Amino acid sequence: MAPSVSLAYRRRWWMAVTAVLENLSCSAVLLGWGSLLIMLKGQGFYSHLCTENKTEIVNASEPDDWLSCVEQEEMLNLGFTIGSFLLSAATLPLGILMDRFGPRPLRLGGSACFAFSCVMMSISAYHPEVLSALIFLALSLNGFGGICLTFTSLTLPNMFGSLSSTVMSLMIGSYASSAVTFPGVKLIYDAGVSFNVIMWMWAGLATLVFLNCFLNWPAEGFATPEEIEKLMHSAENHKLSVEEATRETEKLPAVAQDAQSSVPFRRSVFSPIFLWSLITMGMTQLRIIFFMGAMNKMLEFLVTHGKEHRKPSYQTDTCSLYSLKLPSVQLTHNAFLSCLASEELKHEAEAKGEMNLSYSVAVPKRDGKIQKLTNAMRAFIFTNVLLMLFGILSLIDNLPLQILTFILHTMVRGFIHSCCGGLYAAVYPSNHFGTLTGLQSMISAVVALLQQPLFIIMVGHQNGDAYWINVGLLILSFSGFLLPGYLFYHRTQLLQMKAAGKANGHTLVENQAVNQPLVNGHSNGHVPQEA
Repeated sequence: MAPSVSLAYRRRWWMAVTAVLENLSCSAVLLGWGSLLIMLKGQGFYSHLCTENKTEIVNASEPDDWLSCVEQEEMLNLGFTIGSFLLSAATLPLGILMDRFGPRPLRLGGSACFAFSCVMMSISAYHPEVLSALIFLALSLNGFGGICLTFTSLTLPNMFGSLSSTVMSLMIGSYASSAVTFPGVKLIYDAGVSFNVIMWMWAGLATLVFLNCFLNWPAEGFATPEEIEKLMHSAENHKLSVEEATRETEKLPAVAQDAQSSVPFRRSVFSPIFLWSLITMGMTQLRIIFFMGAMNKMLEFLVTHGKEHRKPSYQTDTCSLYSLKLPSVQLTHNAFLSCLASEELKHEAEAKGEMNLSYSVAVPKRDGKIQKLTNAMRAFIFTNVLLMLFGILSLIDNLPLQILTFILHTMVRGFIHSCCGGLYAAVYPSNHFGTLTGLQSMISAVVALLQQPLFIIMVGHQNGDAYWINVGLLILSFSGFLLPGYLFYHRTQLLQMKAAGKANGHTLVENQAVNQPLVNGHSNGHVPQEA
């Protein structure tokens, strides 16, 4: 039987701590694909293609090891492409299902899918010549289960009030840091532990995630702080505790959406800001996924420079180096997210204080709407600059320098989603936020599917050299500046409207823009004809 929301509220710290650990171990672990790829090749997945097709063996190894070739690389990368696609594309249907059924069934299903994926990888490793095809289903379930755990954990910050942004940063940070899981597992694998044993133990860990959700997660969704605050203010004749207010929030969604019911979802989808964001996010997602999928081959080329029949000692030295440096990179990434969360809390507090002060004393104050647009514009510019530096460094033929390239890749991967989420939260109604975010993730995942043909071109026609592909992606990265450019243009128009409103004596336009985004018709990039 599912616990009540009030009981879950009392257990919220346990749920938050375990959610961080569960995200680290079972969410987006496919982001550490480079280490998993080495283990799969070491277990002989699709190694039979190297002898059946009589292709040139590019990984000449010792007699007891499995053979490796281009055909094997292409098949395994296809599995990664499918898994990473589900890791992003599933957010839209998950958002719709979670709005309908709550986070509990999705989290139960996600943990079960992840456990089953580990079982399938373990079973297929017993006889890879026959069962290699199961890796596609295993990676698909791994990606789908991971995004279920990540997506449902993002509802937990609603129970923490003023700490919600900090808790949210921990959830996002643990999701991004799950890329360290497979490199850590590879260290255990290199120490002599069987791949099958590792996968069975991992399946057992996912079973514990299932049990934790079954015992602690409620059937109802978690109320937002705004919903609880509205209910607390409406209780004038009696006092309600936070737990009691939480139990009553099932009555609030219909009332809370009345103010925004006049805003059609179609208007948000076809707004300029959302359309420009699709270009930026799709391009960035393609750049990131291609790097993760092709990283091992690019490192190999930096060592061998395309020379044939050279013993691939890079697999031991280079990949061990990456396995050891990943934890520090991910901790740095989490530190950045924590700083961003603290800064966001500061801005929210300032905005609320200025908003409350504006009703009592007429003093000059900063426009919260324009400030949020400015912050989003600066965040996207900073992230795109990092993406450009990442693209430039990936062109340099220097192996140690690629450590910095990986650090930049990790920062971009974390920042770009935070930037997009902050922008959508600033300019769109809350009842459109989840669906827009899911739609953007799905379209970006479709664009990222192009990484598979790019990978085939790299290992085939380019003989492992990704230079010209990286040059093309670097040129494509300039399109990321189109969104902040439009935000600057839109911000200028809002400033002109604000000046015109003050000249005409309209003093509440700023507060309306903050409190009712999109209602005035210009928060999503559509500027009205009349001020």
